[in-house]
Amino acid sequence: MTAHPEPASPGVRPARGLTPVQDGPRPPAVELPPRIPGLRGSRPWAVVRALRPRQWVKNALVLAAPLAAGAIFDPDVAGPTAVAFVLFCLASSGVYLVNDSIDVEEDRRHPRKRFRPIAAGLVPRSLAVAMAVVLFAVTLVAAALLTRPELAWVLASYVVIQLCYCTFLKNEPVIDLAVVASGFLLRGIAGGVAAGLVLSQWFLLVAAFGSLFMVAGKRYSELVVVGDAAATRKTLREYSASYLRFVWSLSAGVACTAYSLWAFDMASAEDGGVWATISIAPFVIGILRYAVDVDKGAAGAPEEIVLGDRVLLLLGALWAAIVAVGVFTR
Repeated sequence: MTAHPEPASPGVRPARGLTPVQDGPRPPAVELPPRIPGLRGSRPWAVVRALRPRQWVKNALVLAAPLAAGAIFDPDVAGPTAVAFVLFCLASSGVYLVNDSIDVEEDRRHPRKRFRPIAAGLVPRSLAVAMAVVLFAVTLVAAALLTRPELAWVLASYVVIQLCYCTFLKNEPVIDLAVVASGFLLRGIAGGVAAGLVLSQWFLLVAAFGSLFMVAGKRYSELVVVGDAAATRKTLREYSASYLRFVWSLSAGVACTAYSLWAFDMASAEDGGVWATISIAPFVIGILRYAVDVDKGAAGAPEEIVLGDRVLLLLGALWAAIVAVGVFTR
């Protein structure tokens, strides 16, 4: 008895001499999270959430240089600094929109990021990208017209570096840490540039390594807490927990050392003033307190740690008060 081959599926023509090969099992489609009824599930509210206003607290670093110089209440300094803060909020929101539009598929496989508006399907990619373009244009034009052209260059550098990060640098181990840390550093530089202040080398070192400390702590928390789902970020496959602990330990040590040298330098310039030296204590204790959250894997969202840890807030307020007394009593 001769066996007859089964007819091919309609519309499919196998190549001559070859038998059709069955496709392997396809990965199941990721289900979108259920839509919340009411205002919180509406598109206008989703657009606001996509801008990530909770993370605008990071842009307070723009105030660091004017505060350290004791010129924050000078109208010629306060005005440009406030403008720089607002423009960095707009620019960073534009970066978040682009990043979430590119990472939408990976975010949908992440236990927390899947609720972001773009990943959840509440904000279309096209709308997010269009909003980002508008925000970038407004930011750069306003910086050039309302403050100094140098601020426009700082913001342009921030946007270009972060867009490179969103597209390909985020997949390069170590480089991704440096790029994210550079965003915090550029915020600190922007405040001085907008107000026309000269930035201390110690200030730049503290800002740079303090930023690296926070970024490495964030990656460590993602690796420890999220576990296997952390593989949605490709660079985390290249990091070990011990390596990230080394990075945030090293950066914390350099930041504390640089701040201490900066404080001693300020104290000597103030003819024996001790307030700058005293400020070392709450600064170092604050770093150690934040390191507790990092070690527990609870620093995945730095802004939530800063706003939710009362002891850390108290240490920050104490440090700011001591620095203010030293600055404004020169």
